[in-house]
Amino acid sequence: MKHRKISKWVYNILEKSDNILLLCHAHPDGDTLGSGFALLRALRQLGKRARLLNADSINEKYSHLYEGLSEDDFEEEFIVSVDVAEKKLLGDLMEKYADKVDLSVDHHGTGKLFAKNTYCESESASACEILYEIIKALGVKIDKGIADCIYTGCSTDTGCFKYSNVTARTHRIAAELIEYGADHSKINEKMFDTKSMNSIMLERMCYETLESFGDGKVAVITVTKEMLRKSGTDKSALDAIKPITRQIEGVEIGLTVKEEDNGAAGISIRTSENYDASAICAHFGGGGHIRAGGCEIKDTTENAKEKVIDYIINNVL
Repeated sequence: MKHRKISKWVYNILEKSDNILLLCHAHPDGDTLGSGFALLRALRQLGKRARLLNADSINEKYSHLYEGLSEDDFEEEFIVSVDVAEKKLLGDLMEKYADKVDLSVDHHGTGKLFAKNTYCESESASACEILYEIIKALGVKIDKGIADCIYTGCSTDTGCFKYSNVTARTHRIAAELIEYGADHSKINEKMFDTKSMNSIMLERMCYETLESFGDGKVAVITVTKEMLRKSGTDKSALDAIKPITRQIEGVEIGLTVKEEDNGAAGISIRTSENYDASAICAHFGGGGHIRAGGCEIKDTTENAKEKVIDYIINNVL
């Protein structure tokens, strides 16, 4: 397989650095975690000290990403963020680290520059695709641990390879990862086909909030803190909730509106090929990808929902 050439400065800067802190985005998903733990494993193979940090708890379904890894405590000298489109996505880590990030590796074309150095490939379906190329450029042996991490990110950020961001290169990389030992069947079952009873309870509550607008082209689900409390789930359970609205026949734009701890409303948007999710989110100060984006509105969930729906009906549909 012909691999894309990674700009030399990217792996040069990693080769020369040590005591590296890796930052993932808040509400971590498979791509940011897969990227972070894959790079952590690779750096340790090179004899470097590295550790990973993120603002929120990690869902148990991602436990295979850090299996066998030990903790390492040191004073960081170099900071890398992975799959972080803008500094506010660092969550509670933003204040401490946002202005100290030395290298950002990302694939969001709508991202806002905040690091001293940024390497972004918006044509990549996931950040893990980029990390795969960087790790190979570093001369690291791709073992099963790294392969499982990268495969997880590639799979989760493409909806198990069914989203429109998937390219032939995505499939080629996935095939190589399987050859390196990635447990693709187990990973996909864990990511897409297995749910806890608590997650099912949250999903049931979400269906009760389902609303339809714009002659059925827009569907909205609302998630409150009370719903998370009653179901015994946390923010990580939302990964399975966000795609629900777009699975409804006739829906072109699906919204998930979540009540945040800071009193704001988090908006997640999924769209069909006819609409740009990142453009809608950008109107409210957010961003993302063409088919999936997000933003935060400092208002109640009800008011935020009305603002977004009003904008979509009057300016998008």
